[in-house]
Amino acid sequence: MSHPSSSLPAVPPPRLLDLLRLQIRTMHYSLHTERAYVHWVRSYIRYHGLRHPAELSGAEVEAFLGWLADERHVSVSTHKQALSALLFLYQKVLGQRVPWMDEIGRPQRQPRLPVVLSRDEVMRVFAALGSPRRTGAAGAVDASAGVHQLFAQLLYGTGMRLTEGLHLRVKDVDFERRAIVVREGKGGKDRVVMLPASLEAALREQLTRAHRLWAADRSAGVPGVQLPDALARKYPRAAVSWAWFWVFPQATLSVDPRSRPLGHHEDAGAAGSGEVTRRHHLYDQTFQRAFKRALHQAGIHKPASPHTLRHSFATHLLLSGYDIRTVQELLGHADVSTTMVYTHVLKLGGGAVRSPLDQLSTLPASHPPPPPPPVPQPPLRPGRYAREPEPCYHHLPLPSPARVDPATATQSLRPLRSVSPACPTTPSSTAAATSAS
Repeated sequence: MSHPSSSLPAVPPPRLLDLLRLQIRTMHYSLHTERAYVHWVRSYIRYHGLRHPAELSGAEVEAFLGWLADERHVSVSTHKQALSALLFLYQKVLGQRVPWMDEIGRPQRQPRLPVVLSRDEVMRVFAALGSPRRTGAAGAVDASAGVHQLFAQLLYGTGMRLTEGLHLRVKDVDFERRAIVVREGKGGKDRVVMLPASLEAALREQLTRAHRLWAADRSAGVPGVQLPDALARKYPRAAVSWAWFWVFPQATLSVDPRSRPLGHHEDAGAAGSGEVTRRHHLYDQTFQRAFKRALHQAGIHKPASPHTLRHSFATHLLLSGYDIRTVQELLGHADVSTTMVYTHVLKLGGGAVRSPLDQLSTLPASHPPPPPPPVPQPPLRPGRYAREPEPCYHHLPLPSPARVDPATATQSLRPLRSVSPACPTTPSSTAAATSAS
């Protein structure tokens, strides 16, 4: 007689990448971190011929990292991201702690100056984002141009990161206090930034457009928006409430990536069971492509991105005279040393050293300049108003008091005014007038 449990179908063991996703979600990492770690672990497995990572060791990890640096020419930050993904795999998923993990070299990233746009360049980008664009074969006008322009102005006016602006909800915009609450920013921290007064009317119009989408979703029975952590279970009606709706919602519905089962991930073809189709916020890649087009249209050749608006926000505040601590709080930096990178704009080129070329009063010219034209003199009128000849005086200097001999003082002193025999006698004014008459 066979055991009843022997008739049950065998449950396949979970895949390695599913275990990786489960551990990342257990530690409350972001969706971007989950996608990045899965990408690097998959690349690592394919590089070694689909061998299981448990069979590999430090030599294989260093070979993969060396291939990334030597042949793929990845940057230091990308190199460190791949290394962090592999260390997370071995330590948190496979539960291995071997000495070779501490011996792997970690490249050090040198500090770089951020790319900053001038005020004129920022205005040109805004104008390019707001210009209508023809899309499709029929030449339809893209209606999202005004939304992209407003979103870029909000990033520059508040200093928010791209993800922080996309995750903005209706309840976090306070028009009375003119404040915006940034929820769960980088590092899971909250902060308050200013609401630009010049954007108040545009933000109210954007909320009106978002409310029409929210009302259409409620009429169509669309599931509510995604909520953080377990708020959807704690407050069942919060996901469909207007207060939790996105300020910048996407025009189309999409599948919530967190609702996908672990056995059916994003690169699978068919739709899996249990997935939820809901209203997402504006896609980050959609805005990034629009920003790149605006840079090209504005004629700006700097390697800028939407994050450059945050750099420009901090730089222009410092140029306006705000202190570094205020800028640190608005940016949400934990250490002021991170904010100090923006103080480079307060220095002149070359460390405020004046070029010796600028210290020259005049530069040598290839041809000397022509002499100035002579100044014409008014003609002399004959008669009693004719000019008198210049007097010819010889001023004889007095000897120094220390060298004067009292006995010969009267002989050494000579008249201060004497008429030179070579000069004519100066006539008086009366005589000159009489002779002229």
